[in-house]
Amino acid sequence: MDLSQPDETPGTRVQHPGALSPAAEYAAAVLALVRRIPAARAMTYGLVAEVVAESLHRGGPRQVGAVLAGSSGVDDDGAPVPWWRVVNAAGSPPAHHLDAALTELRAEGCPLTRDGRRVDLRRAVWFPEAD
Repeated sequence: MDLSQPDETPGTRVQHPGALSPAAEYAAAVLALVRRIPAARAMTYGLVAEVVAESLHRGGPRQVGAVLAGSSGVDDDGAPVPWWRVVNAAGSPPAHHLDAALTELRAEGCPLTRDGRRVDLRRAVWFPEAD
């Protein structure tokens, strides 16, 4: 037996006991970031993806949307996830939750466009501080 070689097929990752799967790790990172978005502020799907990719080196706006769509509205710790603070590049909340998202955004005092149907990203976009 050659002990100098790791017990791993090239191109695969060894899953350690208790470690999150890559999909669960990505979802946890997205939900943790979204929980940090302050009230009355917003991020785009693309910006969330960029911030998460800085540490995990994967994912994109569609993956962020899939995580949020698959979320129950709370993360694994039971903390609420303010999904309405994540909008598309034009500032629009998800079409199938438009009214609920706009109600939440208005209640928080988030800057909206004149027609009240989109977030005014110039005034509302939030960038996380470097930790």
